Amino acid sequence: MGQLTILLIKEIYYPILAVVGVPANLVTIVTLSRGNCSLSKCISIYMVAMATGDLLVMIINVMVYYIFSYHFPHSFLSHTPVCKFILYMITVSLDLSVWFTVSFTFDRFIIICSQTFKTKYCTERTAALVITMFSILIFIKNIPLFSAYELEQMINKLWWGCRPNLAILSSSFGAMFIWFHSIWRVWLPFTLIVLFNSLTIRRVLVASRVRRRLRGHSSENQSDSEMENRRKSIILLFTISGSFILLWLTESVSFVTTRLINTNKYHGDYTAPAYIATETGAMMKFLNSCINTLIYAATQSKFREEFKKTLKYPWILMEGLFKIDAKTGVAW
Repeated sequence: MGQLTILLIKEIYYPILAVVGVPANLVTIVTLSRGNCSLSKCISIYMVAMATGDLLVMIINVMVYYIFSYHFPHSFLSHTPVCKFILYMITVSLDLSVWFTVSFTFDRFIIICSQTFKTKYCTERTAALVITMFSILIFIKNIPLFSAYELEQMINKLWWGCRPNLAILSSSFGAMFIWFHSIWRVWLPFTLIVLFNSLTIRRVLVASRVRRRLRGHSSENQSDSEMENRRKSIILLFTISGSFILLWLTESVSFVTTRLINTNKYHGDYTAPAYIATETGAMMKFLNSCINTLIYAATQSKFREEFKKTLKYPWILMEGLFKIDAKTGVAW
């Protein structure tokens, strides 16, 4: 029974995550795209991009791979070309989610710490360009993954299944690519997010002290709209960055330890600490793609109001479609 504990948790966890995460990210995208959340167009683009990346993670990684492919091992999803494409998109979707978060963090860093550069960088055009360039780069970067997997078996002249291409993965190129992949997806983003946030904190503390001195002669009860807006922006930034680091940390540490001490072979032992750490890390990192909607709702009152309106809109639409005219008795 103990051996099946982690498997049972996965059976329950991933369907719940998909049921919550897919609609949450869809509604978030619609809500932000309507542009009524009192956010600049620049930050809205980054937030829509993050929600889109998270939605891809929910659909491809959680639904397609951990639910459909797992429960229907003999479906068309197991055909080798389809299987390779799924594995490719698994990596692409995670990379997009991660680097859209880094892009958002850098944009907030610039707008708070560089008063001269922000007018040129923190624009709608630049945000769209950054998101587009990162997307293209990530899709190109992961092309070698197609050769990292090979045909598992031939059934009725059909290519079936995917397995790691040991000849490539065990080569020096394969080892370098695996480590580069880990650094690109986790350790470099971690470093950049911590660096940008540290500099942002320093800038905010200095600016707050100067502003308090300049406003010392004013009434204590007088509101400071600029500082209030900055406070909300900082809370949003740090909450998103902090949740990303915390939820990805277990997966990152387990990857390094299993690689360094060569414990990535479990031989079907589901109680092996390396296996449990790896699966726990995976569950936590996927949770990161479900939690941003909650963060937006908790930190942005206007987003919370618009999110509720978006949720109510389908019901209002249905009510209008099925409303019966009292005089004609015809639905309109």
